[in-house]
Amino acid sequence: MQHAMIIDYKYCTGCESCVVSCAKEKGLGAEEWGMKVEQIGPNKIGGKWEWDYVPVPSRACDLCAERQEKGKLPSCVFHCQAKCMEYGPVDELVKKLDEKPQQYLWVPPCA
Repeated sequence: MQHAMIIDYKYCTGCESCVVSCAKEKGLGAEEWGMKVEQIGPNKIGGKWEWDYVPVPSRACDLCAERQEKGKLPSCVFHCQAKCMEYGPVDELVKKLDEKPQQYLWVPPCA
């Protein structure tokens, strides 16, 4: 069964705890990343300033396969302070995509 992650960027605060926990878990250096938080904006829309923070996994992300083998959540999901990441089987997560408009499903590349 293939697993994935839903990222609901509407609630991401840009704290980067996912970035830090991923780098520590994987032993990544300063120029490497498995997860990055991109800022979109600020943009003036309808007289208001808006911006979003979007956590973006890289090809280096395997959803913490070693942690999964031990029954643990991926490090980024576990440490997300805004709880805007959810991990689970792809078929279950796909059903949740219609619930909220500002989320996306991320499935790691096959090894």
